[in-house]
Amino acid sequence: MSIFKRVKNFKNIEGETCFLWGPRQTGKSTLLKNIFSEAAYYDLLLSENFSKFSRHPEFFRQEVLELPEKQKALPIIIDEVQKIPLLLNEVQWLIVNKKLHFILCGSSARKLKKGAANLLGGRAIRQELYPLVSREINDFDLMKVLNRGLLPEHYLAKNPNLKLKSYVGDYLREEVMAEALTRNVSAFSRFLEIAAFSNGEIVNYQNIATECGVSAPTVREYFQILSDTLVGHFVESFRQKPKRRIIQSPKFYYFDLGLANVLLNRKEITFPSEIFGRVFEHFIFQELRAHSHYSGLDYRISYWRTSSGLEVDFVLASGDVAVEVKGTKEVLPKHLKGLRAFAEDYRPRKKIIVSLDASPRLVDDIQILPWSNFLEQLWSGIILNT
Repeated sequence: MSIFKRVKNFKNIEGETCFLWGPRQTGKSTLLKNIFSEAAYYDLLLSENFSKFSRHPEFFRQEVLELPEKQKALPIIIDEVQKIPLLLNEVQWLIVNKKLHFILCGSSARKLKKGAANLLGGRAIRQELYPLVSREINDFDLMKVLNRGLLPEHYLAKNPNLKLKSYVGDYLREEVMAEALTRNVSAFSRFLEIAAFSNGEIVNYQNIATECGVSAPTVREYFQILSDTLVGHFVESFRQKPKRRIIQSPKFYYFDLGLANVLLNRKEITFPSEIFGRVFEHFIFQELRAHSHYSGLDYRISYWRTSSGLEVDFVLASGDVAVEVKGTKEVLPKHLKGLRAFAEDYRPRKKIIVSLDASPRLVDDIQILPWSNFLEQLWSGIILNT
């Protein structure tokens, strides 16, 4: 049984079929086995299942029809569903004709989409699982998280660097690279490292293309592969009726900060340092992204930066909440400039600086929150309340 009590549950999809997507090692299989311990479970990573259902997809339907009624009442789970796209035709038949429901689990929908697979005609709800979040970890240790990342196996490992390097080699450089369908293996491998330098930064496709020795459109496609396989995520610019000249290119974050650490060959992250500030911001982004989905609010996360350099790290929803992240123990007036400029143009309900300050403070109408206070308010529903 998992030692982490995951926030993600399936109470809101009772009786419905859903896709559960998430990068490798986020804990999808463990979560499903814990919640649905008595459900019928088909793992397509097992060679006997893969071989049998690849040759005879109809065998799956025939087996499901013979399941005990108790198991038919539960969701039927298919793990690594993207391995055999043809099974989705059998799944649809069982949904329509037998009123069964499924949880279809995988690390990427890209293969299904590119292969024009049956995506069940809108009958399936999309769900995602992210790396661990603060609320799921007892005795939460910020420095441990910033150095190891939040994939469960890496967080618990005695030697997390070896685990992370293996993850990069076995998963990113092989499986994700296979999604690229490229013969230029060295260029894509180089791209993964260069993209890490864009982690948390505004993406400049042309500069990255020059360093990788490929075209800018190819780099755009590479980034899209990372997005489609859930390895990375774009954060778009907040563009609502701009009153100043703003930067419009997206930012990019790898899905886990430990992954970015390895790709950038970072040594131990300590406070204070510029690297600490970057990783701390990445950590807050991971919490926001997971909260947006797990809460069911699915609010948009964007950033705001003017051509003159004024910036707000994260703008939530339609501009209601503006969040700036500062890796400092003492927020000073100079740190408030970006939020104040944004407030002049958009008047958000809440303006927050997340920092390492010892206690919460209020400067005019700007809240300065220690990171632990901010996360408690986030997961308690206070930050996004109306």
